[in-house]
Amino acid sequence: MATLYKVNKGINQSIEFKGLKAQYIWYLGAGIIALLIIFAGLFILGLPSLLCVGLIAGLGTLLIIKTYSLSRKYGEHGMMKAFARRQLPKALKNSSRRMFMRK
Repeated sequence: MATLYKVNKGINQSIEFKGLKAQYIWYLGAGIIALLIIFAGLFILGLPSLLCVGLIAGLGTLLIIKTYSLSRKYGEHGMMKAFARRQLPKALKNSSRRMFMRK
């Protein structure tokens, strides 16, 4: 009954698991752990168990869909490049000519 999943890991290639590439595997894992903690918190607060399960199932489905869409949209390194591009300034302002007058 044990199912073996193939993890494609070649030489100098990033890990790919069921279509998720590189860091998105870690994002999905962290999201699932966060959902587990949220479920425990809701259950301890005394909410009905079916409500907790339904809420976590919906959030889990949303997490999986969003993670796979980010993996397809940005690829292995694209999201890091997009965040870096967003942090670049559009223009540089200089109110003094002192920088250009130095020899």
